Amino acid sequence: MKKIEKIKIAIISSSFRNEVADNLEKHCTKTLKEKGLSDKQIEFFRVPGSLEIPLVAKRLAAKGNYDALITFGAILKGETYHFEQIADECIRGCMAVSRQYAIPVIFEVLAVYDIQHALERATRTVDNKGVEAALTALEMIKIMSKI
Repeated sequence: MKKIEKIKIAIISSSFRNEVADNLEKHCTKTLKEKGLSDKQIEFFRVPGSLEIPLVAKRLAAKGNYDALITFGAILKGETYHFEQIADECIRGCMAVSRQYAIPVIFEVLAVYDIQHALERATRTVDNKGVEAALTALEMIKIMSKI
């Protein structure tokens, strides 16, 4: 098992709907620190929108410096098919990175029907998606270090 002080995590968040990403990052970072990580073990990358997340994830994974990548964003359903296109390609791209580089890519890009649904998941104290992302990343790092 990799020692907690050796773990390095990158968080990639969409600037679009930044109030959601800000809250997810805050809860995630708090949880990671509670589990023993320091500020220098967590790096943040902001991209314009959710569709840009997989490209940055791929570049970071290729560097080989990180034990896990965590992705945050919010995609809201509108009146067109655009919602489905962005959500589908974002998750497909992140899974491709995970498979190609054998690195956990924790996907918390929220595809929701209105902004309140996203804010609820990003700010609540129970079942917070930022907290879940942090815990999932640590568990996956543990599992991957055993294989």
